[in-house]
Amino acid sequence: MTEPTEDPPSPRLDRSYRALLAVPTLSRILVAMQVARVAQSMVSVALVLFTLIEYGSPALAGLVTFASVFPGLAVSPIAGALLDRHGRVRLITIDYVVALVAMVLIAVLALADALPAPILILIAAISSLTGILSHTGLRSLFPILVPKHLWERVNAVDANGYVVATILGPPIAATLVAVFGGPIALLVIGIAFGVAAVALRGIPDPPFETETSGRLLRDAWLGLHYTWRNRTLRGLGFSMSITNLSGGMVTIVVPLIVLNRLGANETTVGLVFAVSGITGMLSAFMSGRLDTHRREWTMIVVSLAAFAPGAALLLPVSFSTAAETGDPAAFAVGLAIVVASSALLGAANGPLDVAMFTIRQRRTERAWMGRAFAVSMAFNFAGYPIGAAIAGILASVSLQASILLGVVSCLVGALLAAVMIPRHVPTAEST
Repeated sequence: MTEPTEDPPSPRLDRSYRALLAVPTLSRILVAMQVARVAQSMVSVALVLFTLIEYGSPALAGLVTFASVFPGLAVSPIAGALLDRHGRVRLITIDYVVALVAMVLIAVLALADALPAPILILIAAISSLTGILSHTGLRSLFPILVPKHLWERVNAVDANGYVVATILGPPIAATLVAVFGGPIALLVIGIAFGVAAVALRGIPDPPFETETSGRLLRDAWLGLHYTWRNRTLRGLGFSMSITNLSGGMVTIVVPLIVLNRLGANETTVGLVFAVSGITGMLSAFMSGRLDTHRREWTMIVVSLAAFAPGAALLLPVSFSTAAETGDPAAFAVGLAIVVASSALLGAANGPLDVAMFTIRQRRTERAWMGRAFAVSMAFNFAGYPIGAAIAGILASVSLQASILLGVVSCLVGALLAAVMIPRHVPTAEST
């Protein structure tokens, strides 16, 4: 198996965002994607706040976050084989419908006071099983649907789909929890998933090539083998999964700091997360205007290293006593530090996403994109639910220990990226 060559794109082709939006059916797909991603960003915040308020346990909040993500990552090889065998759009729609049912079920059971913690964890785990279908389905659909010279543009839009969701989703979710309660917030999120599913109705899958053995489990195993043998995907997996321990930490620690150390409300939690979306959107659009050819390695390593100071900024504010003393100056300083941390983390994430998406597309053979992307994305993101679970347990004893875990993981992730990801693949070569 080989990594494709990295031929530079022709400078004569139109690389504008207008040319991108002229691709047939892409606009509708992007609308559905954006609605769903706002809902997905709402889920992560709403579930944490819902669990903290209803059950009063940081450890349970971390466990619910873990359950809502990790099972889907574990079945990623099978999901990737399904995507390569049966197309993308239909399976993406199925995930949105499953998410709709899960959110409505949690909301209804909570309103009926019939939602013990084990049932909440079980529903979160079951709903996560299809999550990889939409995440990978979209990510592997774009390079099939969009011409190669527009990959940087669509990757910038893809990356900004997440950051726009980060701007809108957390504040909306946090405000809904604060005003109407967690169950109503989850019900609204479920409706949003339903809207995304309806938006995809009637969109055909583009023609695509695939290599299949005719057996699902065999295809899943071959996808694992291909991804492991591909040096770029393997390097991304180790570096990103370690770094994403920090992402899981931030999901748990920031609400605890804002609510318990600073004494602010749930809406403030959402606004803090929105700041990272704003800075991430700006940096992603700027990165998307660049020709990333032969620059991806540098962009990835520098971005991963930049996460460390962003996470480290949370350390001093974790000692704040503003909630206990009611000191407005301490509150203002603490909130400013949390906002600065969020801004730096978002700014680093924009160029990272554009570079990572593009290098993965360039160095994966088209016939393997469904399986390889599913495994690669799951490998990359595996650290997030693990980091959330560990941070939830550590935070019950020491917020500072949770934050230090995040800082160290960023530095180790940057080092692994520098060592394991090839700078260039100038010719087709064995992986």
